[in-house]
Amino acid sequence: MSALRPTNDDSAIWDLWLGQFRLPVVNVNDEVGTFKALSEAALTTDALAAQLGVDARALAMHLAALCSMGLVEKRLGLWRTTHLARTWLHPDGAGYWGHFTRHVDYNTTLRARLLASLRTGKRPGDVSEDTGEVKPRSVEWERGTMSQQVAAEIANFMHAHSQAPALGAAAQAVFGELTSLMDVGCGSGVYGIEIARAHSNLKVVLMDLKQMATEAQKFIDRAGMGAQVTTAGVNMFTEQWPRGHDGHFFSNIFHDWSDATCRLLAHKSFEALPVGGRIFLNEILMDDDYTGPFVAAAFSLQMLIGTLGKQYSLAEFRDILGSAGFVDVEAVRTGGGYYSLVSARKP
Repeated sequence: MSALRPTNDDSAIWDLWLGQFRLPVVNVNDEVGTFKALSEAALTTDALAAQLGVDARALAMHLAALCSMGLVEKRLGLWRTTHLARTWLHPDGAGYWGHFTRHVDYNTTLRARLLASLRTGKRPGDVSEDTGEVKPRSVEWERGTMSQQVAAEIANFMHAHSQAPALGAAAQAVFGELTSLMDVGCGSGVYGIEIARAHSNLKVVLMDLKQMATEAQKFIDRAGMGAQVTTAGVNMFTEQWPRGHDGHFFSNIFHDWSDATCRLLAHKSFEALPVGGRIFLNEILMDDDYTGPFVAAAFSLQMLIGTLGKQYSLAEFRDILGSAGFVDVEAVRTGGGYYSLVSARKP
């Protein structure tokens, strides 16, 4: 039997991949004392972080994951443990499972990275599987420099988990209202290519670093979409953005960056768009109260240990995009797995 083509729903494989975070995040928070502290008093995130001696921003991401697993809950801004955690994860309790869960947690690399980032709030270095040595993490793409080999690896890596959400995004009728769309930070170009394929009157430009744009061109050629889709090798932070597009599309871009950097990107988009132009953010969204859902919370932990960002909520995107001048910020689930399409308009 031959392989099947991707569909627009890859939620099952996401569940499989992100399930790896469940036990390590429980064990890390058991180790730093989260369950004991929140069994004794209801605390704000900042107060708990101060008591545990950990980073508040990182702790907020951990608490969201724990909440989505039913181990903690938030009421009126205060966190406390649930009956489940007080019964089985309180270190002084007769039913304490911690000695067992830590013993059978074989994902030691992930647990170590989660613990390090929780304590410092910073992305940890890479741990050598051979020597155990911690080395600084490569951030070529963050510096805006990369070799062609690294660009090829990133393009293939991003393409692998983007096909279903690209099909979901492409199905949105709003793209048929545009004349020209720029896919900012395009990676392999899978989103722009699929959106163009679904909307034959739409021109798409795939914008990324020059080396990545070269890789994107290979995917354009492979898809036979050269008549509609072109590339632009532009550093989105240091160079002027091409004009003449009435839509800017970002997928899994804002979640790589801090709040301040997201605001910078929103401002650059606003400046480059014409009046009436639209910005689109394709992301897996956190709930506005930052208590879940698990997929977004676990993906946010991946951002914590691997990037400078996190998964944002719609409320946060409303604030970020509004600060740049955008209006009419809204979101719809695309049907592309767990993804939502956030959109806004330049008045």
